[in-house]
Amino acid sequence: MSRFRMYPTPAQQAALLEQCRHARYVWNLALEQWSMWTRDRGLTPGYVEQARQLTEARAAFGWLRAGSQTVQQQALRDFDQAIKNFYAGTHRRPTWRKAGLHEGFRIVGPQASRIVKLNRGWAAVNVPKVGRVRFRLSRAVPEAKSYRITRDRAGRWHLAFAAIPPPIPAPGTGEVVGVDRGVIVSAALSTGELVTCPGLSAREQERLKQLQRRLARCRRGSSRSHRVKAAIAKLHARAGDRRKDWVEKTSTDLARRFDVIRVEDLRVAQMTRRTKVKFDPGRPGAYLPNRRRAKAGLNRGILANGWGLLVQRLEHKAAGRVEKVNPAYTSQTCSVCGHCAPDNRESQAVFRCVACGHEANADVNAAVNIAAGRAVSARRATPPRVSPKREPQHATSA
Repeated sequence: MSRFRMYPTPAQQAALLEQCRHARYVWNLALEQWSMWTRDRGLTPGYVEQARQLTEARAAFGWLRAGSQTVQQQALRDFDQAIKNFYAGTHRRPTWRKAGLHEGFRIVGPQASRIVKLNRGWAAVNVPKVGRVRFRLSRAVPEAKSYRITRDRAGRWHLAFAAIPPPIPAPGTGEVVGVDRGVIVSAALSTGELVTCPGLSAREQERLKQLQRRLARCRRGSSRSHRVKAAIAKLHARAGDRRKDWVEKTSTDLARRFDVIRVEDLRVAQMTRRTKVKFDPGRPGAYLPNRRRAKAGLNRGILANGWGLLVQRLEHKAAGRVEKVNPAYTSQTCSVCGHCAPDNRESQAVFRCVACGHEANADVNAAVNIAAGRAVSARRATPPRVSPKREPQHATSA
């Protein structure tokens, strides 16, 4: 979708937050009905029945009637779609929406196309019960049948139109590139390029650490704690914006330059899970060391480099041209002779083959193997290179 930055007035912000509260209340009420289902109660009410109940609730409560009926009905439609996605196995179970975390609502119908261009850099969108809200024209406004208004933790408002842009066409050169994702080097290409995702600077990291220490000394729920949380959210939002900007630029560049893009088939969600607790069998109620802090640091490094988001955006922009390769032993296999051994990887950045003496950057060597689609078996047995003109040979017994 195409997202724009909104700049509402203080009065409009209060009205938008009221619409967010209505949408969140309707969503949580529908989730409560669905979560209370038991086998002896029959079917839970669907969208049609919940919409009828919403009409009765609006007639009974003035504070709910003061809000937009479109916003509240779309919250029910969003919940109905979330339930269908959950039963289809494509999404997780719907969760509760919390104040300050899930602030947003959706508008559909003719109101989604009521965009007024003010000048070359600004436009206004008509929001029910709020009026015209200005937003920045950072790009052309697409034709869409709905839009969503959201507010992030840093207090910024955004307007997103539900319009999927077409994929980037292939250059037609036949070139193939391999992308090796890492923590120190965000993305290493088989062409030898090393790309690093920008994050917070050293001064900003020190500022974040000071704010976190100050938050630990604040009384929970105080005005001072809210101010410190807002400052921390701004730093995290700044890092997230830089990461998303890097992902968009890198994915667009790869989709324009190469016909086939090969990446490692990594399950990032499983790789960044919290370590399991180890119980001490000799002492009941005690625990053994499980290197939890080291794993937490690795998880932060993986998420800060946008591993999953990079591949996701590549699949969107280069549809049908992204191939996933088995990542087994790609960092230990020589890209020249194909020899696989743990001793080939001297350090995080140095690769030196013990068989042929080939030296290269370890990440670039892995990217070359990924570009070739090379993977070895679990026994680390590298298949020999056989000429395609050679006749098939009988397998010899071990």
